[in-house]
Amino acid sequence: MEPELTYHQAMNLLEWQFELGVDEVIGEAPVNRYDLPATSPAFREISPGSGNTSRGAGPGTSDTAPNAGPKVDPAREAHGIAAEIDSLDSLREAVAAFPYCELRRGARKTVFADGNPEARVMVIGEAPGRDEDFHGKPFVGRAGQLLDLMFEAIGMHREETDRDRALYITNILPWRPPRNRDPKPEEMGMMLPFVHRHIELAEPEILILMGNISCQALLGRRGITRLRGNWTDVLGHPALPMFHPAYLLRNPRAKREAWADLLTLRSRLEAS
Repeated sequence: MEPELTYHQAMNLLEWQFELGVDEVIGEAPVNRYDLPATSPAFREISPGSGNTSRGAGPGTSDTAPNAGPKVDPAREAHGIAAEIDSLDSLREAVAAFPYCELRRGARKTVFADGNPEARVMVIGEAPGRDEDFHGKPFVGRAGQLLDLMFEAIGMHREETDRDRALYITNILPWRPPRNRDPKPEEMGMMLPFVHRHIELAEPEILILMGNISCQALLGRRGITRLRGNWTDVLGHPALPMFHPAYLLRNPRAKREAWADLLTLRSRLEAS
């Protein structure tokens, strides 16, 4: 009989595989993680005069009935849930439990936020990547390391306790899209009510919109090369679009514009 691995031996083997590039576990039989089960809460039957009831809740209902009723609008459901939340902890739990986004099925972890929620500056990225999905925190891969260096250059960091020098970081989506593809409009639409509520609860003085995806979600516009460096408004908060650190890794010459944007941010903070 082969000896069982200790906890530390197993963790070392997992970390070794992760370093080799393994980012998902494949079993002997294929598994469709995006296949909705027959009892999925994403479908409800609407009974006239009796409000919404879950499928199968009463006699005579069938999960396979052809006229079982319309699908739930995930964005409307998210809006209703978000409107009743009064704390960041409750918001974190609600996002993790939200059942209507298929990305949740293929993700290891829900990536909610990192940093100091009391910070004057809130950074909003697009979606988790492989490293973020593994660690459960936003911006921890190569792009995240560059983001930390960028803000450290103007005296700011996510681990600061002083709100004047702290950062609070989140994303439009809390789950990693397959193969790091761009988020789909319907995915952003259903999670946007939670992002809006996140901003309202954190009450930052300034928002940093990192890249095209966050600009598309919160401004309804793309074209970061035109948007970057120009102050705008999101939910009554001054917002500054900037190049995403991943873009800067691919295009190092754009770091000059990113540095100019950081100086603009520092000047705004010092003036207020």
